[in-house]
Amino acid sequence: MSRLASALLALATAAALAVAVRPAVDVTATVAFGEGYAPLFGFDNILRSADDRTVSLLLDRSTGSGFISSAMYEHGFFSASIKLPSDYTAGVVVAFYTSNGDVFEKTHDELDFEFLGNIRGKPWRMQTNVYGNGSVSRGREERYVLPFDPTTEFHRYSILWARDAVVFYVDDVPVRDLRRARAGRDFPAKPMSLYATVWDASNWATSGGRYRVNYQYGPFVASFTDLALAGCRAGAGASPEGCADALAASDPAVMTLAKQQAMRQFRERNMVYSYCYDTRRYPVPFPECDVVESERRRFKDSGHLRLALRRRRVGRRPARPGGGANKADM
Repeated sequence: MSRLASALLALATAAALAVAVRPAVDVTATVAFGEGYAPLFGFDNILRSADDRTVSLLLDRSTGSGFISSAMYEHGFFSASIKLPSDYTAGVVVAFYTSNGDVFEKTHDELDFEFLGNIRGKPWRMQTNVYGNGSVSRGREERYVLPFDPTTEFHRYSILWARDAVVFYVDDVPVRDLRRARAGRDFPAKPMSLYATVWDASNWATSGGRYRVNYQYGPFVASFTDLALAGCRAGAGASPEGCADALAASDPAVMTLAKQQAMRQFRERNMVYSYCYDTRRYPVPFPECDVVESERRRFKDSGHLRLALRRRRVGRRPARPGGGANKADM
């Protein structure tokens, strides 16, 4: 065998070994609360199940409540099955999000699921948002009406934060995809913790503060189970080298054609506000915004879906892949 052939064989062997020892990221594994989380505030309003696999957060007249991951992560797949409070929930916000605001006050990053309560007979609304490098003046809010009742059973909500992409999932259906190449310096890039909270946001959450929390309907209980923390740990006890590569190759990070089609269908049926179409706030679209003329006509210049199109049927579930703002204005 020639020296060149031997060198090529050695390189190929090294590459194969590198792939073989790449640390796996199990995005399906769940953890007990005590294995990955700690109470954050409202300790008396945090109820843990006997097996420590389900935790309920309460909001009452005294306080809300919340928990935080025990570690910070450089990247990760963060997921929970959540059941929201029922009946009159105006002013109540349930949040499932990543943030590093306590560490990087001026340049913090954040990835949000926020669930906004409503008056009786009106549905919860789900909001996603992205902040990077302290871009709090450039909110990237999107708001949706869920195609199911999130108060009657658990539904899974997931955040995929990889090196080059952020993807939000609802019941394994992608609903939003943000690429680093297009977001630029606003892409979250510093270690973050995972949070879950329930709190009183009477001043903005429902009809711009018109409807406030009514504690006669409390306590308001949000329950979390199937807690997943498949991430690349930062700091002490950091994950092995190659974790970010493994995460980028995991199923949630791979946007197949079927996933793209399911995401487009979800957004067409359920999105009721998008910062990309809010020309009042942002006359010049963000670089990641693909302004499609046929889609743009569905939204007003405030970014809100036109009223006639809001009257959609609730209860139609999103298709699974491969199967069959100015907050005062929102």
